[in-house]
Amino acid sequence: MKLTFEEYCSAFEGCGLAITESQYDSFQHYGEFLVEYNEKVNLTAITDPKEIMIKHFLDSCLLLKYAEIPESASLIDVGTGAGFPSVPLKIMRPDIKITLLDSLAKRITFLEQLCGKIGADAEFIHGRAEDFGRNPEYREKFDFATARAVANMSLLSEFCLPFVKTGGEFIALKGPSEDIAAGESAVRLLGGEIGDITEYELNGEKRKIVHVKKISQTPPKYPRNSAQIRKKSL
Repeated sequence: MKLTFEEYCSAFEGCGLAITESQYDSFQHYGEFLVEYNEKVNLTAITDPKEIMIKHFLDSCLLLKYAEIPESASLIDVGTGAGFPSVPLKIMRPDIKITLLDSLAKRITFLEQLCGKIGADAEFIHGRAEDFGRNPEYREKFDFATARAVANMSLLSEFCLPFVKTGGEFIALKGPSEDIAAGESAVRLLGGEIGDITEYELNGEKRKIVHVKKISQTPPKYPRNSAQIRKKSL
């Protein structure tokens, strides 16, 4: 069942975010294409329109409430999957320059088609974070890195911090149960420092946004290769 513009307004405004009719149209196209494409490629377990709006779109967009993202900032979404949180952020803030990185070619194909449909300009990378994090074209080139993944902070930081410029920020969207402090030594080793941890509820479910400041360059030996990462976490 298609949600109305008023239903989107109510949900977004309830979280302190405003939405235009044009943005609503983009989210509608996104949700419909996601459900359609999901029938041939597994992108999400969430297919109900209201749940897609809340758990994918609104959850992604709350970064704009809890993080300060300057005009025309560059952002790489590591392990982006079906485009969360970066594509919803792009819909709300077209000025943000997004790069979508995923190891599965089928997901990148979906994202290329999606962004074409909704008119969202983006760069697409098919590959592993540990490989592109060592590539001079991408290493320490971004103002922000984001990840919305189940991996722990130690692993996510090794994947994400190498992409971030000194002075930039890695932002992790996490569930409520993880002990963030357990990843603190790995974060320091990679040139980061755990900053604010914002805890909030969305539709009765607890969430965390973890801010990791990039305070110095990541040592050249990181990220390690896949075999080393699998063998032992930092």
